[in-house]
Amino acid sequence: MPLPSRPLRKLGFLTIGLFDENDPGRGHESTLGIIELGERLGFDSAWLRHRHLQYGISSPVAVLAAASQRTRRIELGTAVIPVGWENPLRLAEDLATVDVLAGGRLNPGVSVGPPLHYERVKHALYPDTAESEDFGYARVERLLDFVRGKPATGFSGTEGFEVFSDRVQPHSPGLGRRMWYGGGSLRSARWAGEHGMNFLTSSVVKAEDSEDFAEVQLSHVRAFRARHPEGDRARVSQGLVVIPTDSASPEQRARYEEYVLGRLARTTTPQGPARLMFAPDLVGSSDHIAEQLYAQAAFREIDEVAFALPFTFGHEDHVQILTDIATKLGPALGWRPAA
Repeated sequence: MPLPSRPLRKLGFLTIGLFDENDPGRGHESTLGIIELGERLGFDSAWLRHRHLQYGISSPVAVLAAASQRTRRIELGTAVIPVGWENPLRLAEDLATVDVLAGGRLNPGVSVGPPLHYERVKHALYPDTAESEDFGYARVERLLDFVRGKPATGFSGTEGFEVFSDRVQPHSPGLGRRMWYGGGSLRSARWAGEHGMNFLTSSVVKAEDSEDFAEVQLSHVRAFRARHPEGDRARVSQGLVVIPTDSASPEQRARYEEYVLGRLARTTTPQGPARLMFAPDLVGSSDHIAEQLYAQAAFREIDEVAFALPFTFGHEDHVQILTDIATKLGPALGWRPAA
């Protein structure tokens, strides 16, 4: 196995949190159980994906509030909240509240762009302002300002028995440095760096100057750090789908391999008008996956990951995969579990 450029410093995982429409509590409880397991296994972070009008977690901030009371150490993140669905002022209040409840462990990841299927949902989401809403970077800038403590209004003081603040309350001082941007383009990477955010790069990027996934992702990492005030020390987390099979049953291995094979075709060429490139999922023994990761140029330049759990797999599959990542793959990458 090739030697790592540096040991993996932070190991995290990402889950989507599926549920049955007729029994949503069971799915949410499964998600909370997975986060608790992640903490016991020594993972540094657990991240929730965001799904609106689907049978996945629609309110990750609320679920992470619950997780904050059932864990004590693991960092809790969102990857990502599409801010086109959100009011930045209200979201800032929710994020700060959960960060206070979590003792400063929240890592909110966000992205820009119009809500998915906007033409179908705009009249429910923004019945009076659908045509005038701005879904660009300015929306995230407003969120950053509120989270970082800039005034939201020109008024503060006492009015009768009520005391008012000119900035979002509660204010959580460290939260502003733990804001992440999930980007798949050079423009997004540069913007995140210029605004002092951390950068989430996933298994999906835009084929702009190249059709080689690893080459594109590496260019994003370098562009982000070139624009960030902290330069090469700026935080980047890579999110890929890895499925170690060290302790998997023969039935699980066969099912995992079939899953990966079914998604392989989309990785060979840019997809759709946006020319999206997808990274191949990695399946096999932890040593084999480690070799494949070290062969990727972008992976060699980062020291944080948030490996994505396949969303169609069951709870027991996720337990097996997380256990193998923590006990086999992580150590193969030079990572040590948190105490």
